[in-house]
Amino acid sequence: MKVILLQDVKDQGKKGDLIDVSDGFARNYLIPRKLAKKADAASMTDIRNREESRRFKEEQAKKEALALKEKLETLTVVLHVQIGADGKAYGSVSGKDVAEELAGRHGVEIDKKKVEMDAVKACGRYEAVVRVYPGVQAKLAVLVEPKK
Repeated sequence: MKVILLQDVKDQGKKGDLIDVSDGFARNYLIPRKLAKKADAASMTDIRNREESRRFKEEQAKKEALALKEKLETLTVVLHVQIGADGKAYGSVSGKDVAEELAGRHGVEIDKKKVEMDAVKACGRYEAVVRVYPGVQAKLAVLVEPKK
């Protein structure tokens, strides 16, 4: 019997999966415990519609991520840090600083955990990698200048 799982079932599948099980297992265990429902034409259509909707949303999110990647690659983030007498910065510049500057000056909200860069302790031009979406990474130019 084909059933659609309403909850995750160990050794059978995840919620929303269409599985083929024995009639007795379905009638005596899965259906009475509301773990699954019989797969009829209406529920099959519902599964197909949900899958198409999920796929569409995923495509939209990827398009938005690619657009954000293009925008980030054209930007240059300028950070002003306090410099000591030896030419080194007090503290360091991290991904958190870059994310805050992107949000404040450019209006682009990026989670600080998605900005990857080495700790910067001197002035100069650096590159940060921003993970925008799984499989989509943008290279962001970071310019560190002394505070005036």
